[in-house]
Amino acid sequence: MKILFIGEYSNVHATLAKGLRKLGHEVTVVSDGDSWKNYPRDIDVSRKDGKLAGINLYLKILTLLPKLIGYDIVQLINPMFFEVKAERLFPIYHYLKKHNRHVVLGAFGMDYYWVKTCTYDKPLRYSDFNIGDRVRTDEAAVIEQRDWLGTPKERLNKEIAASCDAIVTGLYEYDVCYRPVFPNKTTFIPYPIKLPESTDSIHKTIQHSLHSEEPGEAIRPSGQALKLFIGISKNRSAYKGTDIMLEAAKAVKAKYPDRLELRIAEGVPFDEYTKMLNGSDAIMDQLYSYTPAMNALLAMSKGIIVIGGGEPENYEIIHEKELRPIVNVQPTYNSVYQELEHLILNPYLTPGLKADSIEYIRRHHDYIKVAKQYAELYSNLQ
Repeated sequence: MKILFIGEYSNVHATLAKGLRKLGHEVTVVSDGDSWKNYPRDIDVSRKDGKLAGINLYLKILTLLPKLIGYDIVQLINPMFFEVKAERLFPIYHYLKKHNRHVVLGAFGMDYYWVKTCTYDKPLRYSDFNIGDRVRTDEAAVIEQRDWLGTPKERLNKEIAASCDAIVTGLYEYDVCYRPVFPNKTTFIPYPIKLPESTDSIHKTIQHSLHSEEPGEAIRPSGQALKLFIGISKNRSAYKGTDIMLEAAKAVKAKYPDRLELRIAEGVPFDEYTKMLNGSDAIMDQLYSYTPAMNALLAMSKGIIVIGGGEPENYEIIHEKELRPIVNVQPTYNSVYQELEHLILNPYLTPGLKADSIEYIRRHHDYIKVAKQYAELYSNLQ
């Protein structure tokens, strides 16, 4: 098949493209690299700085459109698949739909159905927009609500969702928002992860430590600290909960200075982020999530323990009955503090969680396995 991916979120499309190419499909990725994260793409549509940035990007897209025709599948990362105003995307979407066989909408992040469902329907116990029945008032949450509710973005999302050929959800949370509205066209497929070449050697090292130690003996020597990584998103720390996570981690560090090493990355490109992540024992990621997203999954593929979203629903949607590698936390300071303290006071747990993290990715997120699921979906549309 000839496949076109437009837009990028956390390396989803770039990784999926690699998997589909391995299966023999022709894939083109058009994106801005997810802004400062700078993920790989075939055709760059980055928005430059300046007063005329929007107009210049729009003109570039118009000149590019004749090249974006004749595909079997066009998959959009989001209703806002180019970084221009929603009003300008209506005719672009119509053009893509007219001149290609099938259009698939990705439900991978911020959009109208996510904002509306979590703000008003509240099917989740907690999310980016609610804690129980209480609607969150974090500045970033309010901005997203104003941006998506009662706006051209809402109309665009509704039109694309209603008229596209399929909708793919990447997390349990997004599936909950789309499936009730579009039950016949919504398909859940896990995010794709390309396991690092070093994974096998990491896994062997972990397995060796599991089988060479006496039961109950600390795997990490008493003088060796747990290396904890925290990535801070620009201007979204409170929204994603990393402010609470970092505060709890600093408190644990103060109580056990020799048992915890903090590594903090803020607003760095993907390559630098990856270098800083390598060698860590654990990562804190997205306090208000039920599930591990791309950054957390990448860490797990390296044998790094995720402290974050690992609710029962996450395992149920992927039909995982055995593995429980994620240190699940509730969206509170006390929960984060207690789980982190438990982890550093019980170092014998570390190698098992690391080994299970790698196995979890192999079972459910390997980029070739995921690409096959996408290929099956696409084939069924033909």
